[in-house]
Amino acid sequence: MFKDGPIVIIEDDVEDQELIGEIFRNLSHDNEIVFFKDGNLALEYLNQTDLRPFLILSDVNMPRINGLELRSLVHTNEKLHIKCIPYLFFTTAATKKSVSDAYAMAVQGFFEKPHSYTELERTLKLIVDYWKACIAPNQYD
Repeated sequence: MFKDGPIVIIEDDVEDQELIGEIFRNLSHDNEIVFFKDGNLALEYLNQTDLRPFLILSDVNMPRINGLELRSLVHTNEKLHIKCIPYLFFTTAATKKSVSDAYAMAVQGFFEKPHSYTELERTLKLIVDYWKACIAPNQYD
């Protein structure tokens, strides 16, 4: 895990992108925030960049390929898998099936987007702080 790498956010809702971007600007982390409106664009970026992302926050319900399909593609891609990028879902609609499916694909977290700005900010800060403190195997490379 590369704690200074970009945070990749895959979110098709422009208003949610703006809100999340504003919150990250207010938090004290220096990570670049990279937004993608769909999973195909994110996958293209992840496969082509030499940067090692710190964290992926993905919506579940998106056009073209959904978050669960994208997670599967990232998880089974050897080049991406060895980067040890924590993959979390951050969505407005959590169902028992989507949560179960996500964890069956070894997702590292599933969060429902809070409705208040304060709770959204608290949740995003909690997620980033947790992963900043976490140790991953690739830290020993």
